[in-house]
Amino acid sequence: MENLEENKLENNNVEKGNKSKKFNIKKPLLFTVALSPVSIVASLLVGIYGYGSYSEEVQQQILEQSGNYSIFLLGASIQGLIIASLCAFFGYILAEKVGLIKTFRFEKNKFIKALIITIIGGIIFSLDYWTFGNILPEIQEAIKEGQTVIGFFASVLYGGIIEEILLRLFFMSLIAFILWKIFFRKNAKEQIPYGVFIVANVLAAVIFAAGHLPATINIFGSLTPLLIFRCFLLNGSFGIVFGWLYQKYGIQYAMLGHMGFHIISKVIWLILV
Repeated sequence: MENLEENKLENNNVEKGNKSKKFNIKKPLLFTVALSPVSIVASLLVGIYGYGSYSEEVQQQILEQSGNYSIFLLGASIQGLIIASLCAFFGYILAEKVGLIKTFRFEKNKFIKALIITIIGGIIFSLDYWTFGNILPEIQEAIKEGQTVIGFFASVLYGGIIEEILLRLFFMSLIAFILWKIFFRKNAKEQIPYGVFIVANVLAAVIFAAGHLPATINIFGSLTPLLIFRCFLLNGSFGIVFGWLYQKYGIQYAMLGHMGFHIISKVIWLILV
């Protein structure tokens, strides 16, 4: 009888241990809280930059709807905080479930490799001014107009950090999780086929590119086949690079790469344009 009682207690402890391993709210919550200040500042900068890029007519409509400029910016910050926080929290949980969460620190060898990729990618990205820009002068004009302090920090913070939370940590992890549960649910997370992450990366990159279409319409007034091709080529291909960095090294390296692309390209434009 004593042995039976001991075995029950051991089994209960094992079950409790397994449940605690399956879900731990502390880490995703701390991650979300730590990200909150960046979410607020980045969303505020995007709100300021976006408002400045609108026509006077659109600006007037915004003010009529929101009440005044301060309320508009407050709303943009709160909205950005809510979206980023939800994606950070649930993205962390999903990433942990599919084995995409890595220790949040930079290691020398990984950092150097990611930095080399970032420098090369940033240089290639900057060529947009002289490639597509030569075909569509509006692109060159948009790049010049975007060379502001607010535009710089908005792209680095929102693009480099928040977009990686939304597209890589959340959407890429979600897609990988869905594919795993549909096609390979018998496999443990350590046995998820690499192809699952490739598909998830590509789909997340397509979503990432499609998410830039509204901004493209706002800048150029309409969409043309060339603008759509440019949007998916640049954002899609670079999104795959960020996704690979995320899957290979961790979300912090995807952030490093994305921020670096913007910093390097904008510095090149500042010097040469």
